[in-house]
Amino acid sequence: MNVKRHIIIVILIMLLLILLFNSRYSIRLSSAKGDYYPVAPVVGDDYYRGMQVIELDTVLNIGTRDKDYTYLIDVSKKCPSGKIHTVEYRNTLGGILLSAFTFGRKRMVRIKYVCMDD
Repeated sequence: MNVKRHIIIVILIMLLLILLFNSRYSIRLSSAKGDYYPVAPVVGDDYYRGMQVIELDTVLNIGTRDKDYTYLIDVSKKCPSGKIHTVEYRNTLGGILLSAFTFGRKRMVRIKYVCMDD
């Protein structure tokens, strides 16, 4: 009986940890004026339907004395205007824990952005 109870408790703790690591929140900033850069085949049913979405998923190394980090959006094939229409920043518990364990030197960043049409 003790073994079954122990296994059930371990499984419940593992499920709770999986849920916590998958928990996340997103912050989306969007321009009220200007048109987004369209994508040729319209796919998906989410907020970004019909938009050319560029995703950035990386870990930033930030010095202990640095207060901020700047990522520059420049004119490219993916973003011909170099202007931002929509930005979504996503934070996860895993990213928060990585930042906590490295004392803020490493930050997991997941950003989606849509450029403006010319």
